[in-house]
Amino acid sequence: MALFSYSLSPSIVLIMSEILASFLCVKSTCRTSCGNIPIHYPFGIDDGCGSLYYRNLLFCTNSDKLELRTPTGTYPVSAISYSDPYILISDPDMWACQDGQNFRPTRPFILDPETHLSVSPLNDYLFFNCSEDHVMIAPKPVFCGRFPDRCDASCDSASYLCTHVPECATALGASSCCSYHPKAMDSLKLMLKYCASYTSVYWRSVGDGDNNDQVAEYGIRIDFDFLVTTTCLRCQDVLKGGGSCGFHVETLQFLCICDDNNNVTTYCQDRSMWNVSNKHRIIAGTVSAVSAAGALGIAATILLLKKLKKAKAPVTCGVQTNENRLF
Repeated sequence: MALFSYSLSPSIVLIMSEILASFLCVKSTCRTSCGNIPIHYPFGIDDGCGSLYYRNLLFCTNSDKLELRTPTGTYPVSAISYSDPYILISDPDMWACQDGQNFRPTRPFILDPETHLSVSPLNDYLFFNCSEDHVMIAPKPVFCGRFPDRCDASCDSASYLCTHVPECATALGASSCCSYHPKAMDSLKLMLKYCASYTSVYWRSVGDGDNNDQVAEYGIRIDFDFLVTTTCLRCQDVLKGGGSCGFHVETLQFLCICDDNNNVTTYCQDRSMWNVSNKHRIIAGTVSAVSAAGALGIAATILLLKKLKKAKAPVTCGVQTNENRLF
């Protein structure tokens, strides 16, 4: 076994070290940004950081671009507001100003109902070149006055956003536009069946107090629940060590992640937990003294245990219902 172990190339040793480190450890510190987007609780881009309910939803690419995972794919994140709170994403399939009258087919957008995310009611949806044989297109004030019982079913061709398309008022040319605020998710799916394309616009608040105003910008606003417990607040308290809230990647137990690598279940300066915290430390070292077969065996075993443990986590991506389907 020793002869086989020493025959390992430096690159194989490095890969095995990273595999063992990633599966055996809890992060000692949590990254606080991805590109120019701050990452704070309840989110995390390192496994074991943030709230368990948002585990693996956000990830940072090698080019420092933040993306959101959904059952239908990944979407670029433009911004995160922790005071409101919401995530702003963009859908590359949506119509944009540079598309002009070139309308591309879209894909459905779905949020996992097991997460604490929801599509914001502050989004406006614009639909282009819809079939008048299948979609009720009319100026809403006139239509609602004549047919008040069918008002919510009409697509407003007199919408402010259709007559003042954000950032490119003349981009649509002669193409038709109407705005629709659905009450049921299936109706949006049908709209795309009879319309050439769509785009989503959200209203961003600017200014403070009496000077507060709203500006229309492209994107899908996703609201999230800010899940903060007294245990997490105590962990974050700078007078108690200023740790980061997280969880053990295997047991899913709450952890306060501290800069000195003393990850504990209470707060960083809790001396009574210092001895207990040793079992949460990162296992440091190299794999150069471990045989290739042994390293692969350990990594494979841990990967299997990791998958079994993850099955008990509260977040299950991929579940689709009519309640969470956007289109």
